[in-house]
Amino acid sequence: VEFFVLDNGQLVVNEIAPRPHNSGHYSQNAMDVSQFELQVRSMTNLPLVQPRQHSATIMLNLLGDLWFKDSNTAQAPEWDQILALPGCHLHLYGKVDAKRARKMGHLNITAATPEQVRATALKAADILGIAAF
Repeated sequence: VEFFVLDNGQLVVNEIAPRPHNSGHYSQNAMDVSQFELQVRSMTNLPLVQPRQHSATIMLNLLGDLWFKDSNTAQAPEWDQILALPGCHLHLYGKVDAKRARKMGHLNITAATPEQVRATALKAADILGIAAF
């Protein structure tokens, strides 16, 4: 369940989805067992194990705005430049049409240390035109 807190303090339900939440997508590349595998295990009565993080990671959401970086015509970002960076794992969702503010995928970046992963994530963000963080 995803909630928002409005300026007046009111709690509003935004989304109820019986699936792994976006906040854990980094587990695909940084954990020995991903949230997706654990969901399948839980639904099929297979053993559940404690996941173990093996890499520092940062996940960047990829919104459709990235496809409109230089014009009003959709054009795929420079994935080759992103994938040339160490530890970059691109996950696109197969959506046919890119639209501004629409989530099109995510990029997991892994490295041995938080400092290394942040440095690579900032390079990826610069290539994509995402504001530094």
